[in-house]
Amino acid sequence: MTYSILGRCARTGQFGAAVTTSSIAVGSRVPHVAPGIGGVLTQHRTDPRLGPRGLELLRSGCSAEETLAAMVASTPHHKWRQLAVLDAQGRSAHFHGAAVKPALNAVHVPDCVALGNILANDRIPAAMAAAFLDSADQPLAERLVRAMEAGEAAGGEGKPVISAALVVMEKEIFPLVDLRVDLAPDAITALRTLWDAYEPSVREFVTRAVDPDAAPGVI
Repeated sequence: MTYSILGRCARTGQFGAAVTTSSIAVGSRVPHVAPGIGGVLTQHRTDPRLGPRGLELLRSGCSAEETLAAMVASTPHHKWRQLAVLDAQGRSAHFHGAAVKPALNAVHVPDCVALGNILANDRIPAAMAAAFLDSADQPLAERLVRAMEAGEAAGGEGKPVISAALVVMEKEIFPLVDLRVDLAPDAITALRTLWDAYEPSVREFVTRAVDPDAAPGVI
């Protein structure tokens, strides 16, 4: 009962992920992204330990396919896992365990992978990937939010989603964007509201961290 997306911006080098589900706190469990390295999604009967494990494999030089294979081999419960990986070159890979419940699917396009489980229909990942491609002139965070909106418009989950998250990493060890929605009656709309409010301040918060003398404002 989760759908999510990993994306890379070839122009800026940013990596990001977005996710939503009908249970609480999805942002703390599913998306894992590292600057210059790539990203991992771990969902269905989620094991958050697989996220850092996958990032370490990517950091060591493994490709998306190699990382995925090692992650699957490392967990005795892989039949319950749905996983996706995006590497530094924009290559992607996914895994559906034998016990992952339908409707489920995964779609790969350049610099992106979208997937989901217990969906209203199996077309949701394709709609997300298409929205990501169609918004290539936009910032990565915007592209990911549009993908989530497209997934919802295509049917989303069988139950209302109540949590959602958006994370984008650029050069620093802290996220460029890290927004989370929990216990919201319309989580995707709430995520859109958060992103629209946060977008004007994205660069200012980075400047405050790395060059505070140049930061505008009084705090």
